[in-house]
Amino acid sequence: MTEIRHPLPHDLPGIYDICLVTGDAGSDGTGLYANPDLIGHIYAGPYAVRHPEFAFVVADEHGIGGYVLAVPDTRAFEAWEESEWWPALRAQYPVGSAATDADNALVALIHEPERIADEVLVRYPAHLHIDLHPRLQGRGLGRVLIGKALEALRGAGVTGLHLAVDPRNSGGQAFYPRVGFTGQERVDDGPIVFTIEFG
Repeated sequence: MTEIRHPLPHDLPGIYDICLVTGDAGSDGTGLYANPDLIGHIYAGPYAVRHPEFAFVVADEHGIGGYVLAVPDTRAFEAWEESEWWPALRAQYPVGSAATDADNALVALIHEPERIADEVLVRYPAHLHIDLHPRLQGRGLGRVLIGKALEALRGAGVTGLHLAVDPRNSGGQAFYPRVGFTGQERVDDGPIVFTIEFG
């Protein structure tokens, strides 16, 4: 039996685990990173902590099996991260201090986070991350999670949302148009950006 609900503090380890096992462009990143927490510090933890009201997890008898983590205002979220989330992590992980190149690439993102272009945020100020453990994939739960996040954002008056997809993530590229997203023109070698506007 699965349950979909807002995340609670005790869900954070499970959320981090899902972030890791989907952390290599949708595939298992466990063997890629020496420090299993780094990817979650960037792409999962701050979302669940700052905006649990726009986040939903799937829980079953094995624990947390997936999530959607959304923020309504990307620039406001980034400002919160700068004041509340990154300082302790930057002190803990100096640039270049990690054991592997893959880990150091994540440490670099802690010190210089990625930023979406301002012109995207004018129409699509919100963004999200969604991941499901392989045991729960193919059951329609991704569509349900996206629907719940979009409903919550729309109810808060958000006008549009964007998300960035690794070009290697063919599953994500196939999924997002099926749930209403439009792919945008890719800029250089950056991620593929998908958007949706709320009517």
